[in-house]
Amino acid sequence: MKFICFDLEGPLSPQDNAYELMKLFPNGDKVFEIISRYDDLLTLEEREDYEPGDTLALIVPFLVLHNISENDIADLASKASLTGGAGKLISWLEFKGWRVFCITTTYEQYAIHITHKLGIYTHNVAYTPFPGDRLRLTLGKEEVTLLQQTEEDVLTMRPFDDDARIKQSLDHFFWEKLPTTNLGEVIKEVKPVGGRRKVTALKKFADKYDQPLSNWVVVGDSITDFRMLQVVDEAGGLAIAFNANEYALPYSTMSLASTLLSDLSEVLEAWQKGQRSRVEKVVKAKEKTGGVGDRGYFHWLSGRKDIDEVIEIHKRIRRLVREEAGKLG
Repeated sequence: MKFICFDLEGPLSPQDNAYELMKLFPNGDKVFEIISRYDDLLTLEEREDYEPGDTLALIVPFLVLHNISENDIADLASKASLTGGAGKLISWLEFKGWRVFCITTTYEQYAIHITHKLGIYTHNVAYTPFPGDRLRLTLGKEEVTLLQQTEEDVLTMRPFDDDARIKQSLDHFFWEKLPTTNLGEVIKEVKPVGGRRKVTALKKFADKYDQPLSNWVVVGDSITDFRMLQVVDEAGGLAIAFNANEYALPYSTMSLASTLLSDLSEVLEAWQKGQRSRVEKVVKAKEKTGGVGDRGYFHWLSGRKDIDEVIEIHKRIRRLVREEAGKLG
C-alpha cells in the first residue's frame, strides 16, 4: 500500500477558492490581492502563531461584511473546474491500490465538494472549518463601520509598491482593532490548515495508518505547502512541487511543470517499484529529454543549488494553468 497526499488548490483544482469568493462582491479581488500580499509579508517575517494560508482567516471579516454564506462557497465549488489530468490520475492511483489524501487550506464546504468529485474519501481530507452563518450573527454597527473604513483604505494600496503601508495599516487593523470586537473574538476560531498545521494534519494521517513520512508522497505548489514538502523530503519521502512558485520549489525533492497532473503517473509508478532512488533515475532521464510545449518539464531538485531556471518554467506554466490565481503567493 502506498500513500499520497495532495494540496487541493493548484494540484487538483486551478482556482483559488478564497480569491473567487472575494470576487463575489465589488472590488473583492483587489482587497484579496492586498491581503494575500500581507499574508506573504507576515510569513516571511515569521510572525509568531501565524501560518502561511492564514489569509483564509484574514478575509473572513470582509466575507461576513458582504454577506457571503456557506451556500455561496458550496455553489462556487459546484462550478469549479479540475486541473487537467487530475481525475485521470486519482482514478489510476485508486486502481493501483494507493491511499489518496488531501490537505488543504481552503474552507470545508469547498474542499469536501471538490474531493468528492474526484472520489477522495472525506475522512482522508483535512480542511479549514468555516462557520459563516454563525459569524454573521456577531456583526454589529461598530464592526460594519470599522470594516468599511478598512476596505476603503486597502483599495488605495498596491502589492509590492506599498508593502510598508500594507504592513503598518493591516497590522493595526488585524491585531489591535479587530480583536476588541465581537466578530474578532469569533474569528479566532478560524484556524486555516496551512504551514505547520498541514504538517500536523499529515502526521495525524501517518499515525492513523502507522506509516512513517519516509513512505509518503506529497504534492504541493505554494507557500502554504513548503513545510509539508520539507518534512517529507527530509524524511526520505517524495515531495513533489507541481506548477509551483519560489516558496515551494526549494523544499521539494523534485518538480513537474505541466498542464496535466497525470504526467506524474510514470514517476509514481517508479516510486511504487523502487521508491526514491528509482524516481531519481526516471526524473533525471526526463529532465535530459526536456518538456514539450506546455507539458512534461521534470527536474530533480534534491541537492540542487541553482533553481532560477526551474522557477521561470514553473512561473510560465502556473500562469497558464491557474490564470489569475497564478500571480498569488
